[in-house]
Amino acid sequence: MPVLLLRFGKFAARLSPDLATAVHKIPRGLGKPACGAHTRAMKRWISAIVGVIFVALPFVAESGQKDTRLDGLFARLQATRDGVEAQVVEQMIWKIWTEIDDPASDSLMRIGLEAMQGGDLPGALALFDAVTARSPNFAEGWNKRATVFYLLGAYDASAKDVERTLALEPRHFGALAGLGLINVAREHQTEALNAFEQALKINPHMPGVKANIESLKKNKRDKDI
Repeated sequence: MPVLLLRFGKFAARLSPDLATAVHKIPRGLGKPACGAHTRAMKRWISAIVGVIFVALPFVAESGQKDTRLDGLFARLQATRDGVEAQVVEQMIWKIWTEIDDPASDSLMRIGLEAMQGGDLPGALALFDAVTARSPNFAEGWNKRATVFYLLGAYDASAKDVERTLALEPRHFGALAGLGLINVAREHQTEALNAFEQALKINPHMPGVKANIESLKKNKRDKDI
């Protein structure tokens, strides 16, 4: 059985023997990146299994973006001129954003990240669907689902999830940078530039965002000639 399903099976076993049995019944081929019928079947299996989690564990609404440590970290991010310190602070912010006090959502989040990094986008989408349904006040759940939608080319759905992310965490420079990329893909250059500039105001240590801003400004100058 693929690693992703083994990880999910171990998590399921802690919740319910019946749930663990259901995981192990998933056909072996459905745990691998694929297309067509296999990916649709895998998403149905995973969606059905994670649905049991809503019954298996109580709902917990604590969310990473509410962590009081973030205020100080964002202040340091703005104040520092040291690139190494900026990277460390940024990583700390991302770590806090991904933390949630609900064990089920936390496990689904981690397995979803593994699926996304492994190229299993339908599986990741099903898992992040479950995270956002179970913990709708958890900003990073929406942001990760927005990333999957972007990778799938579903730009409108991705933008909607970015909006949900920013409503919960207006300082989410990652979501703003993602919105810039969405608008680049849509060929909405003005909106893309605005999003990138907002991201850079919050986190001035993002070279990729700076490069995108310069590229968009150059494109605008070239068109004005």
